[in-house]
Amino acid sequence: MTISDTLPPAPGPSAPGVPIVTLTVNPALDVSTATPQVVSEHKLRCGPSRLDPGGGGVNVARVIHRLGGQVIAIYAVGGLTGGMYRQLLEAESLPTLSVPISGTTRESFTVDEAKTGEQFRFVLQGPELSEPEWQACLAALERSVPRGGYVVASGSLPPGVPVDFYARAARIAHANDARCVVDASGDALAAALDEGVFLVKPSRRELGELIGQSLDTPKAQVDAAQELVARGASQLVALTLGGSGAVLASGEDVLRLATPMVQVQSTVGAGDSFLGAFVLRMSEGRTLADSFRWAVAAGSATAMTPGTDLCYPADVERLEAQLAAQAANP
Repeated sequence: MTISDTLPPAPGPSAPGVPIVTLTVNPALDVSTATPQVVSEHKLRCGPSRLDPGGGGVNVARVIHRLGGQVIAIYAVGGLTGGMYRQLLEAESLPTLSVPISGTTRESFTVDEAKTGEQFRFVLQGPELSEPEWQACLAALERSVPRGGYVVASGSLPPGVPVDFYARAARIAHANDARCVVDASGDALAAALDEGVFLVKPSRRELGELIGQSLDTPKAQVDAAQELVARGASQLVALTLGGSGAVLASGEDVLRLATPMVQVQSTVGAGDSFLGAFVLRMSEGRTLADSFRWAVAAGSATAMTPGTDLCYPADVERLEAQLAAQAANP
């Protein structure tokens, strides 16, 4: 098994921030389009479509790269779909390490219904990975993990990958004095928390399922986030609440931000954008409050873009300035 590299030269001593590596074992070729109305048993004529290289960690890396950060995206890839996926990443000049697999990279399909404004998202199951294949992903991480940097392990686990995969990634990060960030759900998230990580970014639904509560009130949301911090499962918990904003819990404080007013076109990738901006600003030595503001701005900026597109720096900067002004003049 070989690993393909598209890596930049090693950063010089003046390069800002510390390096970041993302890990994605179940990437998806994202297809998005629109149709006037979704009707069963009818042939639905669609408008123009777009293709994007998606999946949690890859999206996080794409946002970091767009915002000027140092990042390497490790991802598993295979088949004809995987070939297109590689081409799309190469077009963005994103530094990558690709781990070949025998299966075919999955697709996801997003359809916007013009009549109602609703969005329908179809996420296909990923290919089954053999033990040598998922072990190769961990080996790629082990040889690339930045000592003292950040490891972002994000996205669903495909068939064949053990539920403690992200816990294993966390152990590799810990062995190299790197901060491990995990964005997952269910058993994979629980196993990572048992290992202990630097940051997790659950949605309200994901955190509620983890602790067995609905988290319908602001107090319940804060209490749940603080409980993970208090028991040492994660140093930081960033709880994303969609249009209701986000909560950031640490051992010292709890921060809450509302989302800025934007024209929402699609929420696909908003959580990944939140995470990418947050980790980037933390890697640059920004405060928790500053990093949190940039994260909310990036998530909101992605919601402004159509289909499976991600945020753009000018929009992120404008929204972050708006949030900073609101914080200065409550």
